[in-house]
Formats: sequence, structure tokens, C-alpha cells
Amino acid sequence: MNILVLYAHPVETSFNAGLHRLIVERLTAAGHSVDDCDLYAEDFDPRLMRQERLDYHNQRGPKDPAAPYVDRLLRAEALVLSYPVWNYGFPAILKGFFDRVFLPGVSFRLVDGKVQPSLHNIRKVAAVTTYGGSRFRAIVMGDPPRRLIKRMLRATVKPGAPVTYLAHYAMNLSTDQTRKSFMTKVAASMDAF
Repeated sequence: MNILVLYAHPVETSFNAGLHRLIVERLTAAGHSVDDCDLYAEDFDPRLMRQERLDYHNQRGPKDPAAPYVDRLLRAEALVLSYPVWNYGFPAILKGFFDRVFLPGVSFRLVDGKVQPSLHNIRKVAAVTTYGGSRFRAIVMGDPPRRLIKRMLRATVKPGAPVTYLAHYAMNLSTDQTRKSFMTKVAASMDAF
């Protein structure tokens, strides 16, 4: 399976960086073709520029700034996201990826003013993430990242596609044991992907 891994963390020595390396290693070892998209390393610009917004509903061409990322997304058969939750949301660089790449004609079509999801080449989704706070705190805040993955992204990809959400909560209180346990869980999930 051709898997696009979207990774969003700026620090190469972070726990998230270790999770990212584990994801890529395990998916590759399982025989998948992995397109490893490290948004920071690729210097992805998350800003939706004025002209991009003006052209938002127009057909895009190869000169569009987001075209290489659109091509990668459309070649993928599965999507794995690896990121931390900051301020109860995605890192800005990942949010910008959704804003600039999940375009009309790419992830959805507008038909008579209604949205029709169209990213049906994606047959499987997984998110691997960390939260500084507890699961309870995330629930109190509505856990927007979980909802965006489990609802919005699920509604955008192939109908019935499995969506997995793996989260390590309370990183501020984590221990070697909790981190090791989470990495074991992530490894098993990627092995079975």
C-alpha cells in the first residue's frame, strides 16, 4: 500500500520524532511504500496566501504552490498523521496543510452548493499523537483534534475506511514506562497496518 505519512514536529530529538521514526520503520518493514512528508524538514509554508484564497474554488494547475502536495495526497492509498496536540489543536503547519492541500476538486467537490467528499483513494487513516494534558482535560475541551480525525477526515476519505486514533495523554506527567508502552502500541498498529 502507498502510504503518505504527514509528520509535524520541529524538534528532531522529541518523543514525537521518535514516534515518527518508528512509524516509518514499521510501515516500511511491513512492505508498504512510504512517502514520508516531514512538513518542517520540507519547509512547508502553512500560510494560505491571498491569491490561493481567491482561486480556492477554481481548477488548480501544476504551477499552483500546493500542487506537489496535492499530487502526493492523490497518489496515496492510506494516510498516517504524526503530530503533537498544542493548545487543543493541530500544530499550525499541519492545519495549514489541510487548508492549502485539502482543496475543492481534491478532497471534496461542490455540487449545487453541497459538499461531496471525494478523497476516495485514501482507504485507511491513522493518527499518532501526544497531548500535554490528561484525557479528561481534552474531553472537557471537546478534544478537537480527535473529532477532526474521527469525523471530518473519516467523512472525506473512502466511505467505510478504518480510522485509528492513537494518543498518549498527559505527556507532562509521562514516564519512561508510559512512553515505552505507547511506542509498543504504535509499533503493533503499524505492523498490522
